Amino acid sequence: MANGMNWDETGMLIGSYTAKIDRSGRIKIPEKFRAAILGEYGVDVFITALTDEAVQIYPLSVWEKMTGVAKEGALHLRPDVRRFLLRVNRRGAKHEIDSKGRVLLNSVLRSAAKLQEEVEVIGLNNHLEVWNREVLDEKLENKPLTDEDFETIANLIPRGKSE
Repeated sequence: MANGMNWDETGMLIGSYTAKIDRSGRIKIPEKFRAAILGEYGVDVFITALTDEAVQIYPLSVWEKMTGVAKEGALHLRPDVRRFLLRVNRRGAKHEIDSKGRVLLNSVLRSAAKLQEEVEVIGLNNHLEVWNREVLDEKLENKPLTDEDFETIANLIPRGKSE
């Protein structure tokens, strides 16, 4: 069931879809997300959890760009970066989207994020998050966006070319 999704020329994954996890723990990536990922990035993805709230599915090239700075030098020796890499790599793994558009979400990730049969898949520009809908709704209700949040976000948005 679609709640709205766009894939545009900028290459962003946006919107939300409901999906099902099968008995083997595989999720069929919603068609428009799958077409966008395959068209822009290919079949390789990295699946992990940055927190225990949701599971993230990154196109492998996005993941490598995001975490690749550690291979450039000694950044991986920083305690905070090391903790991050230990967490995401301990629970995460590289996967391929199969010919039916499915990927495996391992049992540790599914359990931590309380993922059952039906889940919400949300596009977050360059990757997907898989949520238990009740957990997501509770999070959004308990911590709504504030005026300060909107101000912070507005300050992060590029304002165009300065002359």
